[in-house]
Amino acid sequence: MEKLGIAIFGTGAVAPVHVQGYSQLENCQVRAICDLYPEKAKKFAQDNGIPDADIYTDYHELLKRDDIFAVSICLPPAAHCEVACAALAAGKHVLCEKPMAPSLEECDRMIAAAKASGKTLSIVSNNRFNTSAMRVKAMLDSQAGGKLRFTMANSLWYRGGNYYDIWWRGTWEKECGGCTTSHAVHHMDLLQWMIGMPKRVTAVIGNVAHFNSECEDYAIAILQYPDMVAEVTATICSHDESQELVFQTEKGRISLPWKPYASKALPNGFPEEDTDAEKELQQTFDSLPELKKESHAAQIENFIAAAQGLEAPIVTAQHGRNTIELIMAIYKSSVTQRPVELPIANDDVFYRRETFTKAMPHFFEKTKSVENVENAPPISFGRNLGK
Repeated sequence: MEKLGIAIFGTGAVAPVHVQGYSQLENCQVRAICDLYPEKAKKFAQDNGIPDADIYTDYHELLKRDDIFAVSICLPPAAHCEVACAALAAGKHVLCEKPMAPSLEECDRMIAAAKASGKTLSIVSNNRFNTSAMRVKAMLDSQAGGKLRFTMANSLWYRGGNYYDIWWRGTWEKECGGCTTSHAVHHMDLLQWMIGMPKRVTAVIGNVAHFNSECEDYAIAILQYPDMVAEVTATICSHDESQELVFQTEKGRISLPWKPYASKALPNGFPEEDTDAEKELQQTFDSLPELKKESHAAQIENFIAAAQGLEAPIVTAQHGRNTIELIMAIYKSSVTQRPVELPIANDDVFYRRETFTKAMPHFFEKTKSVENVENAPPISFGRNLGK
């Protein structure tokens, strides 16, 4: 079998899971790695079982190769648009890490480049690719719990102050945001995938504990829908990293992680546990399919199949854009101290990177910047929303 050539752009903390995902596919071979630091890239190749992969420091040279079918972009967010557009123009399929781009304008450029090339552009949303997430999505779509009344998303992580020592982190220009962009992006994706986009967003943000970052380390937002409301809390100051999405329906609680509960009203209106309703929710959940693969490996499998025209991509570029629009609405509301109506227009200050970054407050100025953290432990993905 002739294998499909894969290139990895960037050898940071998330890149190994991309290599692992492609290595699980018999029809794929990681043939090239691109990174500004060639010695780091060589070590990465050795450590990840691809010692024969070619090393590049100039992605333009790599994209000239005819034997590269698809690329994974694992670079800082500020580089996503430029590299993705170049790869698409060179005829490569693109899987781009989250967040899609620092601005809606760049997202739109990436979408236009994909349309012009006819190639697949997908944005990493690995938390969708878990059995529990797929089951909860199916239950919401079928209204297995009845009408949805209230939603709560808690994106609670812990990151020490030295997390922002890396050169590109903690700046509006390069990271394009703080915990809302870099961490809550997972929850924003799941939220808009499961219940759609809101009509209005009201939010506040701030920084209470990360003094080497211009950006926020907490955000609280209210998302208003025509007949429902969602609350989003994001922070990197939560010691136990307790993350969840909770959907309160007519019949009971549906959630990630999966933890069903149902109540019924006593004669005085106070609650009593409804075990029959809980049993019904559990039976519906258990009856739904179980994924053979999960997380990045499952998304990479779907991405390659979509690039070959064998199935539709579960995560589209438009989905990636939707998540950025939610984030921009949170930032705009926090700055203007007013509710923000969606969609955000292309003449809005919060549509373009150069105007959005100027509008955002600097909670602190970045004073420490290192190129690379030597001997760093593997990346932590926080709590698993799929369980």
